[in-house]
Amino acid sequence: MAANRKILVLPGDGIGPEVMAQVQRVIDWFDNKGSVRFEVTEDLVGGACYDSHGVSIREETMEIAVSTDAVLFGAVGGPSWDDVPREHRPEAGLLRLRKDLDLFANLRPAIVLDAMVESSTLKSEIVKGLDIIILRELTSGVYFGEPRGEQIMDDGTKRVVDTQAYTEDEIVRILRVAFELARQRKNRVHCAEKSNVMETGVFWRQISARVAREEYPDVEFDHILADNCAMQLLRDPHQFDVIVTDNLFGDILSDEAAMMTGSLGMLPSASLGNPDPVTGKRYAMYEPVHGSAPDIAGEGKANPLAMLLSFSMMLRYSFDLPEEADRVETVVQNVLNEGFRTGDIMQDGCHLVSTEEMGSNLLLELDRSVQ
Repeated sequence: MAANRKILVLPGDGIGPEVMAQVQRVIDWFDNKGSVRFEVTEDLVGGACYDSHGVSIREETMEIAVSTDAVLFGAVGGPSWDDVPREHRPEAGLLRLRKDLDLFANLRPAIVLDAMVESSTLKSEIVKGLDIIILRELTSGVYFGEPRGEQIMDDGTKRVVDTQAYTEDEIVRILRVAFELARQRKNRVHCAEKSNVMETGVFWRQISARVAREEYPDVEFDHILADNCAMQLLRDPHQFDVIVTDNLFGDILSDEAAMMTGSLGMLPSASLGNPDPVTGKRYAMYEPVHGSAPDIAGEGKANPLAMLLSFSMMLRYSFDLPEEADRVETVVQNVLNEGFRTGDIMQDGCHLVSTEEMGSNLLLELDRSVQ
């Protein structure tokens, strides 16, 4: 079978290469079984790229990213590069991928599997059966706004500026993704902003109300202040289905939701662009929510499940392979049900395994799934 699905693999720094290696084993499993084939290109990004080339991502790598079907991204950063100039910091490579590919829609699901209920720091009755998505606008807002940086005042003191800015089109397109997602789920959207104190919050509130009213009257819609949303996620997360918000608040709320599931090591994400009006192709990048975790890098302790579930999202959203995506997600659930755990999700009575051992158990479950 021809390998007609092109993936750019960027393992990155810290535990990125370790968790990516386990996904590569799963990709190889699909290739060997003959049902789906992938053409994989691997390259450097982040600190690893800086050490080799003096930049966090090369122009050649960006050219591959533009021509490929999807990017599978590990993690970047670590204390080794704290003194690197900002434009070459490991995170700059990630930000450039997001910006140049216009990956404006960041989908972060927060799902509590039955086997993971006791891993959450919240009471089981609060999180059991939780299944929500936080949709974060990813290419604008305060992380990209101008002006930014350090200024010297007339009296010689320093002032540092970050600018929060949004256009109407940037808000409308992320809202449409949110409403379309909701129609496939529980048909409910909350827009989280700070319309009580921020001009951009007022703008988000006005535009979201209009889009809900004029384009999606069939979808239940509510506004919520971002700080109240943070509180409500801990009090009663089941009231939510899809939460759409800006770049900054999305960064914070999605990490909060992630920890409700028990560990950042369990949470995948997808970053999507708009489909091409002619070809239908959509730029996309998939990455785990956890960072590079340099404190455990190289020790075989990293949890590869978020990376694997990110691959599952790739199968679903970039390659329209729902059966294969379901297979991967079922395998993850089965391995957890059998009690295999990496250190971050370890529970009494379970079996502590290394990163590679978790990968091996996943492959065994994949083999069982076709018997």
